[in-house]
Amino acid sequence: MNKPDLCVARNREKVNIKYINLDLDIKPVFKGKKYFLRTYGCQMNVHDSEEIKYYLEKLGCIKTEILEEADVVVLNTCAIRENAKDKVFGYLGRCKHLKKEKKDLIICLCGCLTEQPSEIEEIIKKHSYIDIVIGTHNINELPKLILNANKKQQIEVYSNSDTVFENVKYSRDSKISAWINVAYGCDKFCTYCIVPFTRGRERSRKIEEILKEVQDLKEKGYQEITLLGQNVNAYGNDLNLGYDFSTLLEEVAKIGIPRIRFVTSHPWNFTNKMIDIIAKYDNIMPYIHLPIQSGSDKILKKMNRKYTIEEYKELFNKIKEKVKNVSITTDIIVGFPNETEEDFEQTLDIVNYCKFDGAYTFIFSPRVGTAAALMEDKVSIKEKEERLQQLNTLVNKYSLENNKKYIDKIVPVLITGESDKNNKICGYTETMKLVNVEGNKELIGKIVDVKITDAKSFSLDGIAI
Repeated sequence: MNKPDLCVARNREKVNIKYINLDLDIKPVFKGKKYFLRTYGCQMNVHDSEEIKYYLEKLGCIKTEILEEADVVVLNTCAIRENAKDKVFGYLGRCKHLKKEKKDLIICLCGCLTEQPSEIEEIIKKHSYIDIVIGTHNINELPKLILNANKKQQIEVYSNSDTVFENVKYSRDSKISAWINVAYGCDKFCTYCIVPFTRGRERSRKIEEILKEVQDLKEKGYQEITLLGQNVNAYGNDLNLGYDFSTLLEEVAKIGIPRIRFVTSHPWNFTNKMIDIIAKYDNIMPYIHLPIQSGSDKILKKMNRKYTIEEYKELFNKIKEKVKNVSITTDIIVGFPNETEEDFEQTLDIVNYCKFDGAYTFIFSPRVGTAAALMEDKVSIKEKEERLQQLNTLVNKYSLENNKKYIDKIVPVLITGESDKNNKICGYTETMKLVNVEGNKELIGKIVDVKITDAKSFSLDGIAI
């Protein structure tokens, strides 16, 4: 057992990256078996699940959406907030009950939650029915662990990683849009964030391997890719090879795939060169997710965010000025330890200033191992909930206002699938607006012109032209 050690993750020294080209020989020894996969958390977790699916299917397993039918259950977990953890352990109760009926059931827990020592200790003490616990750094070991399952509980979690695997294979959820990892981990150490501890230090992939993956997806007919990283625009900073994320972005754009997106950006690493590249290429989508977290300089400093509100405004204005029709969304945390009413009012002020197209808003959730978890906090949960409600009302107001600007306009929409709204199809504008479209299902997978007929806070309605 490789037990996690948060001290390793806290080491501020850069890691020496080792690149390993994966070439796994996986035999289909589980033919006829069924697997159930449940994913929690961010886009990185969703993409990790595409890797997990590949391994399970190479073993011969067939996917099922019904838990009770499964021979192998995999929960890919998130640790970013306490309620994500609660959902996982709540669902594990169902798995435990099922294992009493199906003795040969294999239960696997993986993802960010498993990278926390306190959770590993709880699993050992209270959840011995879980067969496999695997971390975020060694997903490729899953087939081997599954083949050895039901002998004894296997825990293979590495505290940090200096390794980047290339030639990773995926069973992708879509044949239209694809995720591409460009970097792993984060070096920012925001005081509230567990990511440096669960995902490790920043490690960039080789640029030639990324471009090869993009080219392959283009040849397979993919219409859209999203470049992924916990701090995606820090790409290349750890390599010292003379290129950065703006270089990568331009080289990807030159390949000619119709739509390029990227998440998530840190304002501190968002350069003028990046803005110029986004503005230069029509296939780099005018949509930017730019987390601000708070409108108070005092709180931002306590968060270790490394920028001020004025610096954020300056960056925001540059993007708005240079990138035509850009849509900007953000993340905001309410109720950081000892956030005052004045601090919160400053958050409302920045929302009023930026008029974001949307925002993911959260009440602060202390995570064991982070600096903020040790901070004294005298603000009541009731007050935090009231602030969140007030913030959401304001965010939704501007989201609706921005969406209404699309009414009667004709915009290109990538149709990604069937909508759950009255037999419609659905897709996304270049600015990442969800559109429910009246149109033929044969349009799925294509970029089509859509006339927008109505707008809501979180979506648009339209008719395919």
